[in-house]
Amino acid sequence: MDWQALFLSGEGRIGRRDFWIGALILFVAWAIAPIFHLLAPVIWVLLLYPWVCVIAKRLHDFGRSGLLILIPFAVGAAAVTLGMVFGGLAAMGAIWGMASGAAEPNGWAVAFGSLGIMAGFLALAGLVKIVFVLWVGLSPGDPGENRFGPPPRGLVRTAP
Repeated sequence: MDWQALFLSGEGRIGRRDFWIGALILFVAWAIAPIFHLLAPVIWVLLLYPWVCVIAKRLHDFGRSGLLILIPFAVGAAAVTLGMVFGGLAAMGAIWGMASGAAEPNGWAVAFGSLGIMAGFLALAGLVKIVFVLWVGLSPGDPGENRFGPPPRGLVRTAP
């Protein structure tokens, strides 16, 4: 497998070492994207496809479907939605009340407490994503051929 296949193809399988090499490269690219200021969001969106390819191939290595990558995205969407319902609406109500002059004396406490609820939902989603990446990266691959192809050869060749 070559570098282009690692980042631009969801077909086949990769081992743990190649997964962590690819993940490190993508993480560094994601981390330095803010250097490019207004282009950072564009870079982050462009990095989604290589992330999906790397994770899907790693899931293939231990016989799982690449569609499992939707789990962290679904949990993230649910966390944002629940955070807005349970925390965001209360925070907006408290802020609106303070702006209109009809607020209770503890309006700021309500606003910041509600933002804490939102942060809790987002932290839970982040934890799920970290656990998912660790599961994908640390699970042993199938030793033989599976429905996604033969065992990976690896990006980095070791001397015989």
